[in-house]
Amino acid sequence: MKNKSTNPPGRIKIMKSLSTLMETKDFDSITTSEIALEAGVTEGLIYKYFKDKKDLLYKILEEHFQLFQKKIDQTIEQKSTTIEKLEVIINTSLESWTASKVFAKILLLEVRSYPDYYKSRAYELIKVYANSVAQIIKHGIATGEIKKDTDHRILTKIILGAIEHACLGDIIFERNIDINHISKNICKTIFKGIQP
Repeated sequence: MKNKSTNPPGRIKIMKSLSTLMETKDFDSITTSEIALEAGVTEGLIYKYFKDKKDLLYKILEEHFQLFQKKIDQTIEQKSTTIEKLEVIINTSLESWTASKVFAKILLLEVRSYPDYYKSRAYELIKVYANSVAQIIKHGIATGEIKKDTDHRILTKIILGAIEHACLGDIIFERNIDINHISKNICKTIFKGIQP
């Protein structure tokens, strides 16, 4: 997390305000005046800390992703095999996206249609996440834990796609999911085919 000098109370209130509003509304329908009212600040204060409403959205995603990646990194350190590490990523991703529906909603539904999102710091962090999956797979191929003819790029996309699609419908329709059941089934389906 950022320290208090870079994350003053007004900025925190504004970010929490948009997150709260997004629990019941889509991003495009939320106005800056609503955000200010929910936060109990002036509308001008939003522009003191953020370039515009989308910049605010990206900053929320960025902070969520920093915490999410930290949790994954800490848990992976305790695992020794490639498959165990990939299982951690799948399970932690499902847990994090289910625990914070707003985080998942921003990531899976809101930001991808905005071209400037792909130039944001939030997107850079998402690339780090995807690259960490690819590196684990490449290590597994090198050590013989994963079949030598496996394409690490395709397997990375399969894993990340499976996580996203496991959550997407439940986020849209606000259903609860059985994380352990889904995680085990994704792992069983994918890893059965790639282990020697």
